[in-house]
Amino acid sequence: MTTTAPATATTATAVRPYQSYVYAYPHKTAYEELSDRPALRDLWAAERKDALQLYAHIPFCEVRCGFCNLFTRVGAPGELTTRYLDALDRQAIAVRDALGDDGPVRFAAAAFGGGTPTFLTAGELERLCDIAEKRMGADLRAVPLSVETSPSTATADRLAVLADRGTTRISIGVQSFVDGEARAAVRPQRRADVEAALGRIRETRIPVLNIDLIYGIDGQTARTWIASLDAALAWRPEELYLYPLYVRPLTGLGRLFEGSGPGAGAAADAAWDAQRLHLYRTGRDHLLAHGYEQVSMRMFRRADAPQEGPDDYACQTDGMVGLGCGARSYTSSLHYSFDYAVGMGEIRGIIDAFTTTEDFSRAQVGRYIDGDEPRRRHLLQSLLQAAGLQGAEYRQRFGTDPHQDFPDELARFAELGWLESRPGADGDTLRLSPEGLAHSDALGPALFSPAVRAAMAAYEAK
Repeated sequence: MTTTAPATATTATAVRPYQSYVYAYPHKTAYEELSDRPALRDLWAAERKDALQLYAHIPFCEVRCGFCNLFTRVGAPGELTTRYLDALDRQAIAVRDALGDDGPVRFAAAAFGGGTPTFLTAGELERLCDIAEKRMGADLRAVPLSVETSPSTATADRLAVLADRGTTRISIGVQSFVDGEARAAVRPQRRADVEAALGRIRETRIPVLNIDLIYGIDGQTARTWIASLDAALAWRPEELYLYPLYVRPLTGLGRLFEGSGPGAGAAADAAWDAQRLHLYRTGRDHLLAHGYEQVSMRMFRRADAPQEGPDDYACQTDGMVGLGCGARSYTSSLHYSFDYAVGMGEIRGIIDAFTTTEDFSRAQVGRYIDGDEPRRRHLLQSLLQAAGLQGAEYRQRFGTDPHQDFPDELARFAELGWLESRPGADGDTLRLSPEGLAHSDALGPALFSPAVRAAMAAYEAK
């Protein structure tokens, strides 16, 4: 039996549905300079290291899309990519040394992201794989390896390297198959080039193809949205990610719409929210009708597709080892990285500083995970997955009940009709309803702790 609190249309829509995309908690804007600069060896000494995840960040793109607030710069003048890989190599040596040799060190999954990892040449991609394997000890041909690419950089020689080195998943940002919508998102591309790139990817026979699409673009309609979805479905991708468009500070769209358009007032915001919710539901229903299963608000997997890597790549557990100046690392006590920026000038400075760094043995920027933050993080990351939170697992891990730890938040989600409680043989499962999944970008931020909220509010965008 499933129990779901009733919700009226007014209660379910009273909360703004698009507040923040939560893919990791705490958010990086809550990180601060670490005055104690703890040694990585000390941070990792007591951690389990037999099922680590490796993430290498390449902070370069051929262009910067109008919606993008990721840590990346356009182009790499001179020998910058060489200098960056040199620094990545030095960092990998230091990090592997910090992991120690007092027990088994094994990587269970790996990913190359950015930026655009395939901005690197084929030879540079070979070197990146060598760093992961020879420096870090990750067996890329034996574990799931996910790599991000773009239509213009998914060339045959690069894809051949990735396939040969064991890549199991390629994720390509398409965003829209409608050329006019791509231009509206400040993403210069032609559908013909996208289709050609998808053809090259399929020729490699890499097991999993993921296609990213965006809804809420200026001028987009339900008809054009379905057209993009159908164009993607023609390639039978194993995974599809459907992202709502956000207009964030310091991005191309943020400058374009400054003072007008989305974010210009309550009426405009409400209309845009309604448009995005309509397109989300349209896209969700279309994919479900075409044999896809919903994994999270954003992720859909073809029902007959192989699963390569963790669901939704959500960094649910500790043990993430990051390489590169845009990568994060997660231990049970500290999440750490380097400085974060969106503005191109600031990003260039951070990358230049990274390439000249010799000592990577200490954490510089991060946030300690203490108090109720581990419980809060586990609850948040679990609820944002369609599978939900296993009550028995939570109680075994923390010795308490989620309703005891977060009574107000869970009661409110149930009142809104976002949360279902399902009894089972292994205990109860807390799972988002269809409308709860639709409002994931409101539910996630509602679970942020007061301390994290305060740190994010104090962050100055740069």
